[in-house]
Amino acid sequence: MTDLYENYGDVAERLLHFVETRTTDQASGIMQVPVTNYLDADRWEREKALIFKRLPLMLALSIELPNLNDYKSMTIMGLPVLITRAKDGKARAFLNVCKHRAMLMVGEGTGNCARFACQYHGWTYANDGKLIGIAEASTFGDADRDTLNLPELPCDEVAGLIFVILTPGLALDAKSWLGGMYEDFAALKLENWYYHKSRPMPGANWKVAYDGYLEGYHFQAAHTNTVATRTPSNRATYEGFGPHIRLGFPQNSITRLRELPREQWGRQENNGYDFIRMLFPNFSFFLAPEMCQFAQLFPGATPNTNVTLMNYIFPHKPETEAALAELDRMCDFFYDVVEEEDYMLGRKVQAGLESGAMTHQTFGRNEPGNQFFHKWVAYYLDETGQTPQPVMKE
Repeated sequence: MTDLYENYGDVAERLLHFVETRTTDQASGIMQVPVTNYLDADRWEREKALIFKRLPLMLALSIELPNLNDYKSMTIMGLPVLITRAKDGKARAFLNVCKHRAMLMVGEGTGNCARFACQYHGWTYANDGKLIGIAEASTFGDADRDTLNLPELPCDEVAGLIFVILTPGLALDAKSWLGGMYEDFAALKLENWYYHKSRPMPGANWKVAYDGYLEGYHFQAAHTNTVATRTPSNRATYEGFGPHIRLGFPQNSITRLRELPREQWGRQENNGYDFIRMLFPNFSFFLAPEMCQFAQLFPGATPNTNVTLMNYIFPHKPETEAALAELDRMCDFFYDVVEEEDYMLGRKVQAGLESGAMTHQTFGRNEPGNQFFHKWVAYYLDETGQTPQPVMKE
């Protein structure tokens, strides 16, 4: 991990330079994105089909399924997904559908169960997806049981993260998918954290919401009394790792690094600067000194909506009820900031996009993360034929 912290130190040095010179990472030019990219129903369907149903999505942390027989059931874009940890300890994912008459097997939520019984006709499945019981099989007739297991989805677990692809049969290597971001997450040792809770948050088109995570240009205007009291606006670093992005933001206190030996700067995350780690297409991970808030963002029921799951984890589980209640208050504060100061603005942006007032959105040189993101969306929709390269320039 030495190289990782050396890299962090280099980022910290750049962030300090940006604060002192009142500048930021920049792209070589501005970029315009058609407003129709946020509105067109056909393109939105292609985004769901080619991005959200064919790329790995981080659907659970390992700590959400810490024990054998634990499971998590959720609905993603109308698809019922069941993630389990069977007796061999491996995380697996399935479409949560009985292969007899398509009954949904398990209600949404988490639990611990070695086998699942369909409430419609009583067919029974082990939590590795195998069909193990047909009710009154002697009267049912011949059935090829090997074709009647729960429909399995590609699933892989690495660095405390469980990734799933929503289309059966595709290859999934989670470490390769993380690429240069793997060491970031491995160093955090998320498998040892405490998972506290999640809350859904409705919002605008998924790209409107994602755009908001990718720049700090809005901090002073949108977060005057919250984020901007800690982090100066329009000062950020951007690093691309395949389609993923690591953003660095200085704190107002970043000058304290001058008091430390240079070789220690890379180990001062949250003590002078912060990172937001973005995994394409829908995962934002913000680590604060006391806790972590991460967002899982999915297209909603219509092109102008998304559903975001805001999740909260902590290094250790508190030992008292009072301490747990304090965690709730902290989580609710972070949730309210995002909902009232980001997603509310996103819904107003969506209304503006739908008004017909403009044909394009313009992303400035100081918004290279947004430019990078939209190039990758176009790449996966096969609109460019070229693999995007980082757009940042000193």
